[in-house]
Amino acid sequence: MPSVTDWSELEVAQVQGRNRLITCRNLQPLKLLNPAAPVGSCHVVLSSYGGGMVAGDTIRLRITGGAGTRLFVSSQSNTKIFKSIDGQVAEQHVAGTLADDALAVVFPDPVVPQAGSRYRQLQHWNLAANSLLLVVDWLHSGRMDIGEKFEFHSFFSELQVRREGRLVLLDRFSFHPTEHIATSPANFGAYQTTFSLYLVGNPTDPRFTRLAQLLEQLRMPLPDTPQFDLSGHDCLVAVAQVRPEVYVLRASAHSRHALQPLCAQLLAVLAEEAFFSYNPLARKY
Repeated sequence: MPSVTDWSELEVAQVQGRNRLITCRNLQPLKLLNPAAPVGSCHVVLSSYGGGMVAGDTIRLRITGGAGTRLFVSSQSNTKIFKSIDGQVAEQHVAGTLADDALAVVFPDPVVPQAGSRYRQLQHWNLAANSLLLVVDWLHSGRMDIGEKFEFHSFFSELQVRREGRLVLLDRFSFHPTEHIATSPANFGAYQTTFSLYLVGNPTDPRFTRLAQLLEQLRMPLPDTPQFDLSGHDCLVAVAQVRPEVYVLRASAHSRHALQPLCAQLLAVLAEEAFFSYNPLARKY
């Protein structure tokens, strides 16, 4: 097991009515940036010294949200995973803890595994009864602008969320293009980017209710006939309430551009007073 000193850390607490980053420790290749945020929230940007992760890189990040805090975590750009020459894997581990009434939104840019790359990511969260978590997990097929599609060696992702110590969400995804046909309708079909969103919180929390309403609005209508053809859609969206306290949204698209309206609607709600009172990514996009 890695020791405590092997972990980067960020901790947010309420200080004089504002959310402050009271602990910030980053170890290479991770770099934590803390741009100024209005109206008392805290914004942390994940960056790296080399613009991505090379084989053998390991990022371990511990996130702690104190009682009543509001934290928005984004990334500086796409997380590029470079080619693995010797079979080593690039790994990212996030361990998060949210105290009572804390809000955390993790909204990074896509992971872009380049040809021959190997990548593994884990996110494990522990939530108090009245905390709220929204996590986005976004994957591109590769460097689509140069025609690279599903040429990586392996990709693995795991998200685990507990509320008051009880496991409420466990989602794992593993894909090896050499073992599976990426363009099969059972896998990605013609789509090149996949976007997953997870919402976990107290169903009686007005913030949870507001986000749940939005997700229900984003749900695509069911087809009228069994012969309904999805292939012509630029973007597909599916939404499910898998538990009273858990919603999952899945979206697939031909391009990042096709998912921008979805992201814009999500960010517009997060800019409301009940959440951050501004859009942390407004100047980025």
